[in-house]
Amino acid sequence: MNKKRVIIVGAGFGGVAVARRLKSPEYDITIIDKSNHHLFQPLLYQVATAALSPGDIATPIRSIFSKQKNVRVILGEVKSVNKNQNCVTLENGRCLEFDYLVLAVGAQYNYFGNQDWEASAPGLKTLQDSLKIRERILLSLESAERKDTPEERKPYLTFVTIGAGPTGVEMAGAIAEIVKRNMMRDFKNFSAEETEIVLIEAGDKVLNGFDDKLSKNAFEELTKMGVKVKLNSPVKDIHKDGVQLEDESIKTPNIIWAAGVSASPMLESLNEPMDRIKRIKVSQDLSISGNENIFVIGDAAYFEDKNGAALPGIAPVAMQQGKYLAGIIKTGLDRNSRKPFKYTDKGTMATIGRAKAVADIKGLKLTGFTAWLLWSAIHVFFLIDFRNQFRVFAEWVYHYITFKRGVRLISRSVFEDSFPVTETEVEANKKDVISYPD
Repeated sequence: MNKKRVIIVGAGFGGVAVARRLKSPEYDITIIDKSNHHLFQPLLYQVATAALSPGDIATPIRSIFSKQKNVRVILGEVKSVNKNQNCVTLENGRCLEFDYLVLAVGAQYNYFGNQDWEASAPGLKTLQDSLKIRERILLSLESAERKDTPEERKPYLTFVTIGAGPTGVEMAGAIAEIVKRNMMRDFKNFSAEETEIVLIEAGDKVLNGFDDKLSKNAFEELTKMGVKVKLNSPVKDIHKDGVQLEDESIKTPNIIWAAGVSASPMLESLNEPMDRIKRIKVSQDLSISGNENIFVIGDAAYFEDKNGAALPGIAPVAMQQGKYLAGIIKTGLDRNSRKPFKYTDKGTMATIGRAKAVADIKGLKLTGFTAWLLWSAIHVFFLIDFRNQFRVFAEWVYHYITFKRGVRLISRSVFEDSFPVTETEVEANKKDVISYPD
């Protein structure tokens, strides 16, 4: 039997959805990913804010497909695609041939030509990003504990999130809960009143794309939580010590970028039409114009709905596209015989904080505790591993009852890199040595 060689680049929601529906031995499936795990990105901010552990939202790719004998997994990175010779080239120069190629490569943060900002304002796309942000927050609180005056503590107790989309709103709300309530009982040298959480947005509202009523509710809830929301405030510069706006400078080492994304640079090797953020403009069957058996899905694809609006880069879109592509591959039909992809919009939602969320479910506008319960249930349901579903649910119940965050560890290597003790500080502290009698 001549097996159909299917290569899937990226083990996100879309890539996993394709592979799971091609269980027949007639398909030889190869999954290529830069990481060894499938990551539930919508909950990354909860790892970054010490609510969950990395293992709660990530599952090894090999574990997901351990019982699916026609799937092999390669830990690696695709550098280019040759659409004429039907092969992909890995970073080690190896070329893999395919009959069908699914590019589900996701997206990366877009700094709009200011890549030097990334070092000071990390985004939130990987587990490494979330751990880096988490430890930066914890280190800042530790630094503030070591300072004697409010003026010295202020930069370390200021937290800035840039971009008021769902990720930015969720991040700002979670940080507000941490530094204004959850951890205050453990620090003795400063109070919650000294902390400042700032959410910066270049546009005129938070959660752009949501209904105005829900956007207004999110703004009001954030304000009640102590978040200073700065609308119509484009960022002019970012450096290691702070953020520069048009008429204000905010001094802090705690800056998180959530202001925009762009597709993977690897897609440029396809030499296909792209939109302004480098997503491939795909056909109605999600294939590229230059090869009917090469498909692009998820964050990497530009696909318009019936109203001419581009589909958002969210998990339900990628999962529906993955399911659709599996059906295309099973039928083996050519482009002209394929039914076009149609996305079923089941709604949008975003959480703001503990028992606070907004949701738009097919015209039904929900806010507060009801929206938060719905958000929680859906996110637990979408987690790949049953063990993860149970653990996340248990963690949320525990946090809701106790207000405690459990994962607050700082690794020694990060401590040494990010929290150095300078000679100046040592000399200054020699004056403050306290002697105790024998």
